[in-house]
Amino acid sequence: MSNAMNRRKFLGAAGAVTATGLLAGCTPAMSATPRPDLDATIFNFALNLEYLEAAFYLAAVGRLQELDAAGGNSSKVILPAGFTGKNGDGVKFASADVAAYANEVATDELNHVKIIRKVLGSGAVAQPTLDLGPAFVAAGKAASGGAIANFNPFANDLFFLHGAFIFEDVGVSAYKGAARLLVDTSAGGNLENAAGILAVEAYHSGMIRTLLYQQRNTDVTPTLKVSDVVQAISNLRDSVDGASDMDQGIVMNGMANIVLADANGIAYSRTPRQVGNIVFLSEGATKGGFYPEGLNGNFAAILAL
Repeated sequence: MSNAMNRRKFLGAAGAVTATGLLAGCTPAMSATPRPDLDATIFNFALNLEYLEAAFYLAAVGRLQELDAAGGNSSKVILPAGFTGKNGDGVKFASADVAAYANEVATDELNHVKIIRKVLGSGAVAQPTLDLGPAFVAAGKAASGGAIANFNPFANDLFFLHGAFIFEDVGVSAYKGAARLLVDTSAGGNLENAAGILAVEAYHSGMIRTLLYQQRNTDVTPTLKVSDVVQAISNLRDSVDGASDMDQGIVMNGMANIVLADANGIAYSRTPRQVGNIVFLSEGATKGGFYPEGLNGNFAAILAL
């Protein structure tokens, strides 16, 4: 596992995919002064990633067509061959509880797209092309050292949970960081909206991590258990965001690690560039992974922070 998960080798081996879905952020140590003109830029960056999360969960529960009504474009979502994610063609969940959780999160993420588009009005960017097929295959191979050859998050309950794990944690750290750049602190303003979305993403993260922890000893392959694969995904996410260590699996020091937090019990923050590196799984890149054609919008001001 240690050889397979060598962080620096991974960058060269899987430059075509991202290991997670993410939002704009910045670290607490940043000295940058918040600027009013960044609010819309930050929210449009967040909108790109909310399109991704909404597409993933909606497809999983066979409701991808609802993305169109919310202002997205389901025809620009790349899915595994033979899978539409529409009109009930979703994951064949074995657990009614997991199916219920997935439907709830799908609705939350769809509502995030709606509220951010409402906040931005005519300035909201269109949905970019999203890769929920080949990107997952490549990520699965990299995270398992080749043991998982054709990772498909829509194949079953457990793979769905692994796919969801790829997204949720980084969204929390990134929204937390983004909050300090937002200027509109009025009641119902940008900061309050961002804080509200952050809280919901944290609920999602805790739920996914809990469900995976409950199956931590389940074999995914003859050599990898759920806890191994989750740790590998965490390592891959951490490998591209710089020298700092801001990611954790679901087991730490032999104990449960449901809440991803630092030594003070505080959620991590990521800079916009760190987030960008993870999105495209290559330092300095502007497209690739879940965004084969890049994000929609000009985010130079954010990525330079």
